[in-house]
Amino acid sequence: MKVLIVYWHPEPQSFNGAMFRQACEALVDAGNEVKTSDLHEMNFNPVSSRQNFKTVKDPNYLKLQLEEKYATEMNSFSEDINLEIEKIEWCDLMIWQFPLWWFGLPAVFKGWVDRVFAMGRVYGGGLIYETGAFRGKRALLSLTTGGAEDIYIKGGFNGDINGILRPIHRGMLQFVGFDVLAPEIVYAPVRMTNEQRVKILENYAARLKEISKESAIDIGIY
Repeated sequence: MKVLIVYWHPEPQSFNGAMFRQACEALVDAGNEVKTSDLHEMNFNPVSSRQNFKTVKDPNYLKLQLEEKYATEMNSFSEDINLEIEKIEWCDLMIWQFPLWWFGLPAVFKGWVDRVFAMGRVYGGGLIYETGAFRGKRALLSLTTGGAEDIYIKGGFNGDINGILRPIHRGMLQFVGFDVLAPEIVYAPVRMTNEQRVKILENYAARLKEISKESAIDIGIY
């Protein structure tokens, strides 16, 4: 397979960093081709503006979707955006590695989605959900939480983790056509022993070596 791993955490020595490196190693060892986007290392700018484009459709009013459609027609996305879109177009499987912050993606990661999931190129014009541009590709969320597993269940302190992730699963990944695999969730790694963390990394590596055999999950509806 061709695998893209998009990763963000401000601390390379974090458990997210360890999971990112473990994924790269395990997938390559299994014979896959891997490309990465380490957003922190790249100093990726998450703020959408006219810098997303080399062209201008309307110089008097910035409507991002209009400019995205025009940039699609003119093949004129900025180099950083075009490179990220090309990575998604290239891959068979996309993995997002991140810490769950405020029940969602960290700001830089969300900004990556805002800038890279461009109308015309990534969605729109009939390319959405079941007819999305990335039909046939699969996506996996790999994330950590600050709280323990028992507070992320139905009726728990924070509620059902599947409901928390649904805006990402449904509103981002399925929206552009991806089939979604069961998320890899590590609850409160900061509270674990080193031995427990090592075991989790080993299990994750084992899963990734067999990931081609997994099927999409039913993420449900709102």
